[in-house]
Amino acid sequence: MTLPLRDVYAEPTLADVIPSVLASAGVPGERNRLGLTDSAHTVVLLVDGMGWELLRRNRNTAPYLTDLPGRPIRAGFPTTTAASIASLGTGLPSGRHGITGYQSYVEEAETAVNWLSWTAAGTSLDQRDTLVPEQVQPHPTAFERGDAAGLAVTTVVPRAFDGSGLTRAVLRGGRFVGVSAYGDLLAEVVAAARAGERNLVYCYLSEVDTLGHVYGPDSQAWLAQLTVVDRFVEQLAGALPDGTRLLVTADHGMVDSSRGRRVDFDRHRGLEEDVDVVAGEPRCRHIHTGRVDRVLERWANELGDDFWVGTRDEVLSAGLFGPDPDPSVTGRIGDIVVIGRDEATVIRSHGERMLSALPGQHGALTAEELLVPLLQVR
Repeated sequence: MTLPLRDVYAEPTLADVIPSVLASAGVPGERNRLGLTDSAHTVVLLVDGMGWELLRRNRNTAPYLTDLPGRPIRAGFPTTTAASIASLGTGLPSGRHGITGYQSYVEEAETAVNWLSWTAAGTSLDQRDTLVPEQVQPHPTAFERGDAAGLAVTTVVPRAFDGSGLTRAVLRGGRFVGVSAYGDLLAEVVAAARAGERNLVYCYLSEVDTLGHVYGPDSQAWLAQLTVVDRFVEQLAGALPDGTRLLVTADHGMVDSSRGRRVDFDRHRGLEEDVDVVAGEPRCRHIHTGRVDRVLERWANELGDDFWVGTRDEVLSAGLFGPDPDPSVTGRIGDIVVIGRDEATVIRSHGERMLSALPGQHGALTAEELLVPLLQVR
């Protein structure tokens, strides 16, 4: 079977957003792939889980957002928060920054690591001493590059993110401001947008993603939250200083997996044979094994046409993790990669009980997951 999509990064992705902002602010050496007009003041708001297809399908729920000028870009691959935030923060595809999924097997830690919590997968064991974030992702972030070029760079996100592994790895640089709710988020972003002759402000909202996972995208709860976000963006746009550009984007979309096939790895003995580690997430699994050929054949036969099942070499050759992947991080990609088609998932009812129970899932290559908005005010 052919791959669901080849060469994800052949078109603009989240990895191009901050470099384009820096280039438009006059930072030398940065590529303006998005063709942004010159601006010395930009706020970038990322709404977690607000995919392009979901947004356009719910125009009446989000009238302000859907009336803004803009277009879809690609999240990158896999379509999951850790990888996407890393691409946004570094300006690099996942095959370069090394955050290759929701969970990745990391050889030096001898375990799968949950990149959002920076813990050993399935535990609360902090890995920041074993996996020093600045060494795990050593490339200068786009925020560091902007700061070095003289921009007033500010990250305004939930205060719980201060000092987290992911923040240190991919969002370091400039000034960190922790907030508690939408009110102080707006106030702090507006204050940061007034700083310096040139500035960049990054901010983030999580709740659309949370309710999409718990209740499903397009659910009543999800729609109600989208309405709140729509109103917030309108308020923020009205409060920003004159001459400040606001860009609104997202890290991925989402599908309702309750409508698709669910294969339970923990209850399927045929799939467990010869498998050493299962990483990733239900829509995009990384399988690590010393017997690739046998496991590949078994998984392909068992999963059938509901999934694409292939090797690490195949996904790298196809460009799913970007051009020129770094050999030092490609081991974090499974020997075998399993990508769900339509709404299909590979769950783990014992090993990942809470994650597996959620109807809202993402990580694969459908338009619902891959396409995210790039909207602009001013």
